[in-house]
Amino acid sequence: MSSKTTWKPHAEHGKLTRQGDLPDSVFAFPKHRKEPLTDASHVRNALARFDQVQGVSDQDRDLAFENIKKAAEYYGVEVGESDWRELGKHKQAKSSRK
Repeated sequence: MSSKTTWKPHAEHGKLTRQGDLPDSVFAFPKHRKEPLTDASHVRNALARFDQVQGVSDQDRDLAFENIKKAAEYYGVEVGESDWRELGKHKQAKSSRK
């Protein structure tokens, strides 16, 4: 997994009214423009819904998780998982096998 990220904070968030106005660099999945990471609430939402994102590859998920971790650090959101496979359904499926 690459530690390279594409996420950058976007200072004008409060002035924007449409997701279409946001630059690709604020999305967890920049190529697909999915899961904007514009504040702490959006970062928590992206973590909670990570396994619900459709139409993306594992490579896209690798990048998205790195972007989420970078945004989480910036906004002061704790991320307990070290890999995206530990999120959502993946985590539940893993723990149900015990």
